[in-house]
Amino acid sequence: MKGRSAIIALTLRLRPPVHIQAFMRTFKIALLLVVLVFIAAIMGTSWFSVRHLSMRNDPTVFSIPAGASLRTAAQVIEGAGIDLPAWQLEWLGRVMSRSAQIKAGSYEIREGLTTLGLLDKLTRGDVMQTELVLVEGKSFRQLRAALNAHPDLAHDTQSLSDTQILAKIGASETHPEGLFYPDTYLFHKGSSDIDVLRRAYKAMQQRLNAAWERRDRSLPLKTPYELLILASIVEKETGRSVDRPQVAAVFTNRLRRGMMLQTDPTVIYGLGERFDGNLRKIDLQTDTPWNTYTRVGLPPTPIAMPGLASIQATAKPPPSDKYYFVARGDGSSEFSNSLTDHNRAVNKYQRR
Repeated sequence: MKGRSAIIALTLRLRPPVHIQAFMRTFKIALLLVVLVFIAAIMGTSWFSVRHLSMRNDPTVFSIPAGASLRTAAQVIEGAGIDLPAWQLEWLGRVMSRSAQIKAGSYEIREGLTTLGLLDKLTRGDVMQTELVLVEGKSFRQLRAALNAHPDLAHDTQSLSDTQILAKIGASETHPEGLFYPDTYLFHKGSSDIDVLRRAYKAMQQRLNAAWERRDRSLPLKTPYELLILASIVEKETGRSVDRPQVAAVFTNRLRRGMMLQTDPTVIYGLGERFDGNLRKIDLQTDTPWNTYTRVGLPPTPIAMPGLASIQATAKPPPSDKYYFVARGDGSSEFSNSLTDHNRAVNKYQRR
């Protein structure tokens, strides 16, 4: 009996005091609640992350401004009529450590997209894209008109002079003509037209410099810019692509001989807005910096945007003994190596 009493007494002495026991019970309950809340949060997050979103309009378009936080983006999305409380998207972004990865731009989403899918689009920058096509042979004046008329561009150049635009895109040239590569440019809605011009300028510089490096070293051209000028003339004088190398060869031969280029598109360019579609004899005789009937050599600037084919043909024209050509009236040209043959071709195809 004494031994049993001693064990009971020892057990009582080892048992924690009542207040500690109460604390332990409270701690266990609190820990259990935390675990339950955590499990509930995980389950809730899993549920609304895979929930298919509904929206007032299908598709729904919205724009996230530059520098927007995840909270701001979530509020924009909720305000666009998408059935997604802002806090849910914000919570999901923070749980997945993507809150700092939101990309600005215009987005289009459709019924059936999940919350997680939406977050993926926002962090990938999967924005709506539209396009602008710059066409070979068009002038910078026509390019500016196309920019101003495009409904999806921010028209930041509209109030700028040509000189100011060149400064904005970091161009070293003083005249904008011919500096922009004709191509199809994709961009997200709301992009600045300055960004499009900067891309087109860099694209032209890359292709022009590459062509210059691979040029025929015997060309009577001193700089890549002179190559660009001549290529723009070739572009405007080419009716059919098959004739382009021969057109480039004729102008190269004329430059080598010190002959006037005598090309109508340069005269028309010099007339500017005064040109009414009818080129007259008086126009050919009226001197301007671009009139190649009154001035020897290249004009001071390009006269249009040349395409890659014209640049490459100008950089490496084929061997040729031709110095003249005339349009046949069907888009093709008749090439001649003497003035007599040329006049005969003019009588045949132009004067009938």
